[in-house]
Order: sequence, then structure tokens, then C-alpha cells
Amino acid sequence: MALLIDIRASDWMEDGALRDLVAPLLPGVTIHCGPPDRKLTDVRMLATIQMQPGMVTQLPNLELVQKLGAGVETMLFDANLPVNVRIARLEPSEQAAEIAQYCLAEVLAALRDIRGYYADQTAKHWLSRPPRRAGETKISVLGLGHIGRHVAALLALNGFQVSGWSRTQKSIDNVHCYCGDDGLDQALTAADFVISVLPSTPQTRGMMAANMFTKIKPGAVFINVGRGDLVVDQDLLLALKSHLGGATLDVFHTEPLPANHPFWETQNLWNTPHVSGWSLGDGLLDVAENYKRLIAGKPLLREIDRAKGY
Repeated sequence: MALLIDIRASDWMEDGALRDLVAPLLPGVTIHCGPPDRKLTDVRMLATIQMQPGMVTQLPNLELVQKLGAGVETMLFDANLPVNVRIARLEPSEQAAEIAQYCLAEVLAALRDIRGYYADQTAKHWLSRPPRRAGETKISVLGLGHIGRHVAALLALNGFQVSGWSRTQKSIDNVHCYCGDDGLDQALTAADFVISVLPSTPQTRGMMAANMFTKIKPGAVFINVGRGDLVVDQDLLLALKSHLGGATLDVFHTEPLPANHPFWETQNLWNTPHVSGWSLGDGLLDVAENYKRLIAGKPLLREIDRAKGY
């Protein structure tokens, strides 16, 4: 029995680097690296960041796909992945902390008008403006799972008025938690910043459309670090033209973002190339642990409910 590591993101991590990390924890286990060029009948587990076309046919005895990160939509949406193949994700605290820091940085940049001062520098304008105060700023975090909790907690720690929304009721210190459809309306209408950390599920895909953006008050900023398919792109563009104060997107429907996409040239919209959470840290050790659990027939760490999508 064997493990296949196929990451295909050399700017982030090489297959060999992960192999060197987990191999000492899996003595005697064969670890294949890279795209398979033949059927690998010994592979029981695949560690990857996304499913690739034709991958499943090369792994006829696959039992588990281990996502190297949180979002599992490419696994869930792969029609060729047999229903008996299990899916697990990672919940690295280091990555969640980085995403929270990213969100805090974007909020502070808006409060202190950092981008406005960049423009002033280019134009050689010396013009001071009073900053907005954290204690008077309301932020709503959509999605209160592992990452959303980190985001909400860090913002609350920095003195913001923080609310959070999830489908089921949650409890977080110093965060007012809403739930359900009525709670979503309350979370959206009150906020100066709306931050989405929602996963991609049948319920969230296309959720941020015109009917939702109209509930966000004029001048508010939308930040998306969850999944790109949450947003109806054209509706966001129209909201930015009509009443939103700005938006920051780290995730998109198609990545890399196509060169002809209007997001590149929208003045009050800022894009980053899916970098809000970079490091998986000790979370990568769960790859070896889940392999051991799979072979031993024990419960997996952070297994996905394929029906729910998370």
C-alpha cells in the first residue's frame, strides 16, 4: 500500500518537500511523487491541493483524498471520484492565523486610507485625513468555522465591533453571533466591513449576488477570503459602481484570474492571488496521521461529509 503526493504548485511546495516531511513518520510506506504516468494500483491515499482531470483513472484502488488545505470543492465536484472515496482536509492554525492577519491588514488599510496616501504620493499631494476609529467600526464575518473564528477573534482583539454569521448558532467570546436567514440580513445591514470566510457548498455558491449586496450599507467594504464561487462577479461590479466603498478579493471563480477579467481594472477593487493563507505548518503532519488511520481502519482527522460539502 502506498501514498501519492501530487501538489503541482511548485511556487508553494514541491512534492519532494512534503515527502521528506512525512516519510520519517511512515516507515516502510511507499511514497510516490508527481503526476502518475501509469496506473498505480498500490496507492490508497492521494495528497493534493486539487483534483486533476484523469487522476482517478490512474488510481483504481484509491480510498482517501487528503486535501492540503481547507477547501475541498475540486474533490466534491469531480464527477469521476467514486462515492466510496473519502475526503479529508487540514485545519492548520498557522494558516488560519495568516488569513486573520490578512483581513486585519485590509481593514486597517481602509481605516487609515493607506491606498489614498499612496495615490497622494504619486501625485505629490500633502493632504492629511483623520483615521476612522476601530471602536466605532462594525465588522461582520460570514462563516464561523476554524478560519472564521480566528478572523473574528483577531478583529475583536484589536478593538473592532465584531459580529459573525453561520448557518447554525455559534458562541465566540466578544463576538455577537447570528445564525439563519434572518441573522444573515442583520449581519449584512449593520456592517462597515463584510468579510466572507465561507466554504464552497451548494448553499453558498452564488450566494453573494445582487439581492445580498443591496443589503450592505453604502460605503461598506466587502472582503472575500473564502471561495470565489460565493460571488456573482457582475453583481459585485454593479454594487461597487452603485454603493459599495470597495472590495478586496483573494479568491476567484477561475485562478489565475484571466487577463481580460474586469476585476483587474476596477478602481475600488483590490485583488491578491490566493495568498491570504500560505503556511500549513504542523498541519502537514496530519497527512501521515490520516494515512495511518486509513490503513488501521480508525476514524480520520477532519473527514468531509460529502453530502454537506464540509
